[in-house]
Amino acid sequence: MKILVRAPNWVGDAVMTIPALEAIRRSRADAEIAILARPAVTQLFREQPFADRTLEYENRGRHRGWWGRERLIAELRRERFDQAVLFQNAFEGAWLAWRAGIPERIGYARDGRGPLLTTAARVPEEGEIPRHESHYYLELLCRAGWIESRGELAPIRLRLAGSAREAAESALLRAGARRGSWRCAIAPGASYGAAKCWPLERFASLADRLISECGADVILFGTLDEKEIAARICSAMEFRPISLVGHTSMGDLAALFSACSVFIGNDSGAMHVAAAAGLPVVGIFGSTDPEGTAPVTRQFTLIRRPVSCSPCFLRRCPVDHRCMTRIDVNSVFAAAQRIQHDARHSHPWSSQNA
Repeated sequence: MKILVRAPNWVGDAVMTIPALEAIRRSRADAEIAILARPAVTQLFREQPFADRTLEYENRGRHRGWWGRERLIAELRRERFDQAVLFQNAFEGAWLAWRAGIPERIGYARDGRGPLLTTAARVPEEGEIPRHESHYYLELLCRAGWIESRGELAPIRLRLAGSAREAAESALLRAGARRGSWRCAIAPGASYGAAKCWPLERFASLADRLISECGADVILFGTLDEKEIAARICSAMEFRPISLVGHTSMGDLAALFSACSVFIGNDSGAMHVAAAAGLPVVGIFGSTDPEGTAPVTRQFTLIRRPVSCSPCFLRRCPVDHRCMTRIDVNSVFAAAQRIQHDARHSHPWSSQNA
C-alpha cells in the first residue's frame, strides 16, 4: 500500500497536521507514506517518523506553470500511489491526485473539488469540533473511517537527531552566541502578511531589554525576504543582536531553535517550529485566533489585547492595527523574564535545557 499525503503550503499549518500524520502512521503501519509539499515543508518533515519520504512540489522551479504541473502529474503517476489524503484545502490538490490516477482520494468537499474525490468528507460546521486546526485535520481521518476518534491533542514535537543538535550549537557559537548563555530566539516576521506583525521598533526595544536586563543573547530568525525587517530592528537597537535572518534553511531551523532557551514572535510558522522543537514560546497574537492556531505545547504564553475587530484574518490592517499597537513592550518582556526565572529555579540551568 502506497499513500500520498498532500501537506498544506504554510509551515505553521503543516506543523498542525502532525497529529493527523502520526495517526495515519499508526493506522497504516505497513504502508509506504510519502508527503507531497512545497520545499520549506519537505525540508522540515524530512526524516520524521510519520513518513517514509517526502516529495517536493517545486512551485517556483521545475513544477512552475502549466507544463510544470504536467511534469509533477507524470512523476506522481509513475509512483502508482493507492491512496491520497489531501490536507491541503485547495482545488489543485484534488485535481493533481485525480490527474495522477490515484484510485482513492480523500479530502474535504470544499473549493469545488468534491467531484474529484472518492471520499468527499463534509466540512465541519462551526462548533461541531474544537476550533484548533489540528482537530480539523484529525476529523478528516475520522470522517474517512481511518481512525475512530480525534482524541486529545498531545504536545506536537519534531524528532531531532543528536547530530543536528550538535551542529546547531556549533553554528550558534560561530555566529557569536556565548556558550551557556540564555538565548532568546526572536522571529519578527510572518509570511502571511503585515497584519500579524508586532511593530518593529517594539521588537528592537524588547531585544535591548533582554540583553541589558536579562543578560541574554538575542538571535533574530527569518527568511531571506525578511532581511530588511531585521536590518531595521538592528539599526534601532542600542545593543547588537545576532542575526541569522536569511541564513538558515527550514531543515536547520528546528535544531537551531532547540539550542535556544525561549522563542518570542508573532503567530507564524517559526512559532510552531519552535514549539515543536521543545522551546517555551511567547506568542504575540493580533489579527489571528489563538484558539485555532496556538502552538500545541504546554510551554506557551499568549500575549494578546482583544479588540472588537480581532480576529480579522486579513493580510494587512485597513485601520490602525490596534490589536498589535496596544501590546506594549513591558508585557512581552515580563513574560520572557518569568520564563527565565522559572528555568533557573526549576533545575540546574543551561542553554540546552532552559
